[in-house]
Amino acid sequence: MSKPVALILLNYNTSAFTIDCINSLKKHCDKSLFDIIVADNGSTDGSLDRFKSLFPELIYIDNQENLGFAEGNNRALSYSIAQGYTYSLLLNTDTLVDEDIVLKLSKHLDQHTEAAGVQPAIYWMHDKSKIWGGEGCFDELLGMTYPDVKVPGSEQQAGFKNSKWLSGCCTLFRNSALIDCGLLNKQFFLYYEDVELCYRIRQTGYLLHYLPGCKMYHEAGASGKERVANKEGTLNPIIHYYICRNRIWFLRGYAKTFYYPINVISSIVYYSALFVYFKLRGRNQKASMLYKGFRDGFFTQKALIWPSNK
Repeated sequence: MSKPVALILLNYNTSAFTIDCINSLKKHCDKSLFDIIVADNGSTDGSLDRFKSLFPELIYIDNQENLGFAEGNNRALSYSIAQGYTYSLLLNTDTLVDEDIVLKLSKHLDQHTEAAGVQPAIYWMHDKSKIWGGEGCFDELLGMTYPDVKVPGSEQQAGFKNSKWLSGCCTLFRNSALIDCGLLNKQFFLYYEDVELCYRIRQTGYLLHYLPGCKMYHEAGASGKERVANKEGTLNPIIHYYICRNRIWFLRGYAKTFYYPINVISSIVYYSALFVYFKLRGRNQKASMLYKGFRDGFFTQKALIWPSNK
């Protein structure tokens, strides 16, 4: 494969965002470095036909159904690996760039062979002075994953940092590391699949890098927001199911044994408080999804979460 990077966009009924994202990439990034692969998760808004009309030169994968973020991206990652690309760049469709992030990220991995992946500084689309996602951190005591949102100073932008995990919103992965460690765990479907993969990668000895001097912008949650707000709010209730369930799954797989009892207590307190809040606000669908996520998080058998063919 003559180009080193397969740039993967997973679309699910976000055609307007995806088109803007593609145009920003074509404007600001060196097109000799990457091919764009658009994987569609069974969109019902005519996305694929529109994309093919506007961008006939791109590579398209029609998943024909909503496979979730994990397996939807896996189809494109498998293609990238099979076609011999060196790197795969996972990029959310609700993002924009104003600099050549492909060049910066790929050059970094070229120079740091010990790293399996690298993430830029991800700023908010609506306020480009604030960070949405920076270095991936993990509070081992409380069992909370979170991104560092401090805006890097000029001295920090010249270097990089080791990170606990990288965001699936925008991360360049080394394909040889994915071959060694496996792809995204499709059982997670949506949320925490990036964190789980990163911990699996780090267990094999690879490092993960955060590059604060490279930046892009994120709308955040475009595919998970309701088109019209209702009493449940703008966020689809199912999102609370996946976030709750998958966070618990992640802790069951990767939390340190010494801290796990505290992680469990912390989870019970947090999700109980959130459940009560939803009930008091009359958001019964969200309360129901949260309860199901909590139940499935703790009581799904590990063999079902991490099957041998993950």
